[in-house]
Amino acid sequence: MNSYTALSADGQPHTDWRLRLTLIGCALALVVVVLGAFTRLMDAGLGCPDWPGCYGHLTWPVEQHEIESANAAFPHAPVETDKTWPEMVHRYFAGALLLLVAGLTALTWRRRGQRAFIQIHILLALIILQAAFGMWTVTLKLWPQVVTAHLLGGMATLSMLWLIAERLRNSPPNKGRFIPTHEFRALQKIRPLAFAAVVAVVLQIALGGWTSANYAALACADFPTCHGQWWPETDFLQGFNIAQQIGPNYLGGALESDARTAIHLTHRIGALVVTMLVLTLAVLAWRAGSRRWAIGLAVVLCLQVCLGIANVLLSLPLPIAVAHNACAAVLLLGLLTFAYRIQTAQPAASGTMTSRAVSPGDDSVLVTDL
Repeated sequence: MNSYTALSADGQPHTDWRLRLTLIGCALALVVVVLGAFTRLMDAGLGCPDWPGCYGHLTWPVEQHEIESANAAFPHAPVETDKTWPEMVHRYFAGALLLLVAGLTALTWRRRGQRAFIQIHILLALIILQAAFGMWTVTLKLWPQVVTAHLLGGMATLSMLWLIAERLRNSPPNKGRFIPTHEFRALQKIRPLAFAAVVAVVLQIALGGWTSANYAALACADFPTCHGQWWPETDFLQGFNIAQQIGPNYLGGALESDARTAIHLTHRIGALVVTMLVLTLAVLAWRAGSRRWAIGLAVVLCLQVCLGIANVLLSLPLPIAVAHNACAAVLLLGLLTFAYRIQTAQPAASGTMTSRAVSPGDDSVLVTDL
């Protein structure tokens, strides 16, 4: 997208602190999502058996006398120092994000008539719910339903922050986003496919969360087959039994091998569906004239598929597994942005496409690319 400078009514550069805070929040939310994946993959979800502290500490026990005291207070959960710090670092970053969103919400009350007012309040409610899910993850001993919901909530928080930033960019005084009429018409035809791709990626992320929460990522150690077969023994009924009873502890998983295989295979099938949808979208976007978007989506998708295959063949190495989660977030944000810009773009009159600064009273800011 071509860049332009937004000016306020007095001709001075316009600064919207809500936009700046939202962009900082996006970066922080991405860090929280990655840290959550790191914590989960380190098996550190129960690194601290209490909440919001850790063995009664604001940080985590480090000194020998602190560890001995913690072990005495929590004899059922002895201190594992390599698991306490990932859990608490994740909590601190999540807490910082909550404070930032609260500050962003306070700023919106100064300009209640502006766009994104309602969305920011929904975001605040969502992140408070996320905090509750973080607590339940610990108190319910990694119950897969809660772990998966917590992952989806993190992705939803990141996505809402990003879409709010997009909306603030496209609100006065920045005006709108205009594209050539022929490109506008071509993109409107693929809009349903763009939204379908977003839905497919969200469902795939949910499947990934369910796979991780049930420790099914290594249920198949070969690729493209599973246990040397195209369709091995599976138990979908138990694999997707969302009525599992709570507890006593789901660390390490509680499902049998066939149930975990069913979950893993479903995640692979979902990956195939997402690949077909996103690649088709990329081809159509290329034909519509949005070539940078086409290349970007295709590259992120290919990277994500390669990371997924590497996880299987290399037995889930920590850096690759964390990168797989991060790449899923990037792919989701890319698709959301593309779909949103198609939705909000406006056709420009032929022959008037320019890219320039916004002048006071000028309502014809035009951008030549999504």
